[in-house]
Amino acid sequence: MAAAAHAPSRAAFLARIALFVAAGLAQAVAIAAPWNGRPLWWLQLLSLAVLVWQLDVLRADPRPKRWRSAALHGWLFTTAWLCGTFWWLFVSMHTYGGMAAPLAATAVLALAAALALYYAVACGVFVAIAPRHPVGAALVFAALWTLGELLRGSWFTGFPWGAGGYAHVDGPLAVHAAWLGVYGIGAVAAAIAALAVLALRGRTWHGAAALIVVLVAAPYALDLLRDDPDAPSNARGRLGVALLQGNIPQDEKFIPGGGIATALRWYGEQLRDATAPLVITPETALPLLSSQLPPGYLEAIAARYASGTQAAIVGLPVVGMGGASHDFAGYRNSVLGFKPGEAQPYRYDKHHLVPFGEFVPGVFRWFTELMNIPLGDFRSGGLAQAPFVWQGQRIAPNICYEDLFGDEIGANFRNAATAPTILLNVSNIAWFGDTVAIDQHLAISRMRALEFERPMVRSTNTGATVVIDHRGRVTDALPRLTRGVLTAEVEGRAGLTPYAVWVSRLGLWPLWGLSLLAVVAAVWQRRRDQRGR
Repeated sequence: MAAAAHAPSRAAFLARIALFVAAGLAQAVAIAAPWNGRPLWWLQLLSLAVLVWQLDVLRADPRPKRWRSAALHGWLFTTAWLCGTFWWLFVSMHTYGGMAAPLAATAVLALAAALALYYAVACGVFVAIAPRHPVGAALVFAALWTLGELLRGSWFTGFPWGAGGYAHVDGPLAVHAAWLGVYGIGAVAAAIAALAVLALRGRTWHGAAALIVVLVAAPYALDLLRDDPDAPSNARGRLGVALLQGNIPQDEKFIPGGGIATALRWYGEQLRDATAPLVITPETALPLLSSQLPPGYLEAIAARYASGTQAAIVGLPVVGMGGASHDFAGYRNSVLGFKPGEAQPYRYDKHHLVPFGEFVPGVFRWFTELMNIPLGDFRSGGLAQAPFVWQGQRIAPNICYEDLFGDEIGANFRNAATAPTILLNVSNIAWFGDTVAIDQHLAISRMRALEFERPMVRSTNTGATVVIDHRGRVTDALPRLTRGVLTAEVEGRAGLTPYAVWVSRLGLWPLWGLSLLAVVAAVWQRRRDQRGR
């Protein structure tokens, strides 16, 4: 009899777990669908609405410790979401790193579970302090959810891959990018999902529906007050580019006589024979330190572009090159720019390094030693480094996952007269195979184009090698996992978006401040209500 009495509650508990896991996985699918790589903005809203629905059920629970259940539910949802988003880290650790499959899978799960703690706290606090009115509760949920996103994107160097706002790069909320950036889009999406659910459950549609309309429509109305970003006055001419995609297999890339020889030969040939005004290679296209290259190799590239009407940007790790402003105690993930009339090559050093990939925290060296991956301790470059200037364009490079950090890219836009006219991402995500990581990274680059209304040019080892215009649209692309050259034209753009204006001066602090203010106001109101009883 006892077992029979407990069976329904046990079944209900398991069903609730399954619901949260399924909703979390739907959030991951919304960032980039596995079947076509496209973001699904409506699925992101729907999956978040399921979470809010269950949290609102808990708010009605009379038990005093219901916030603990809310934290657990939020943790399950987010762990599933993040595992479903960056599961491809397993490929780098197991397939290319040689780590045992169970340990690699555990590492991915552990990372997701740790990052999910931010959102677990947000859900627990929401159930504990949110006001009863649907509009107030929805705004508090959006504020807490945004704080979780900001914490994940900044603490311990930050790992914001798969933030919810990226699901809206093609949706009706994409217009918010030029005003609020990806985290602002995520906040608006969280507010809309919560408003819809809480108003439906509370049968108070009028105020909630009006606020949803305002949240969606406000940027369209505000854009009428802005100068037209498509106006000819914002155009800064067109530049022909040749984007190289070597498709060097990751398990061969650092093998002498294998991937190294292939890369040096193929990229050397393309750099020698290209006819485009600007030739660009991917990140670490030359997979040797500058000091380890064959004698005369780099000098031959410099000589090739020392005169004429062409320039080149080449990705490689460097050491001991450049001006006195660099510290050469270590080596750096860099690009070098070659153009006529310059005695020394232009150089951009990667600023935001990848934990465990480009630097290893001391307490985790035991973990990285379990993998057969050439990890090292790179040195970081400065924030807001000078652009590469060529044919009237100011080209601002970023390397690999640096384009996740829109606030850091925004530091280049403090002065409209010197702001970049073209953004450039060079990447090598062959570590993750033919997975949805390629599509997710493309959505990230497209979001940066929308935020700053600048074209983004991408040269990658395996994909996506593309040209993205200032409206976030892919205009030219190479097939992924092929070796080839994408020849295209990109139009540079000028002008500053509202997002570029405030993020270049204040970083993400306005979002932090508004979110914290909403939480503090909710706590104050709750205490006031309790005193009035």
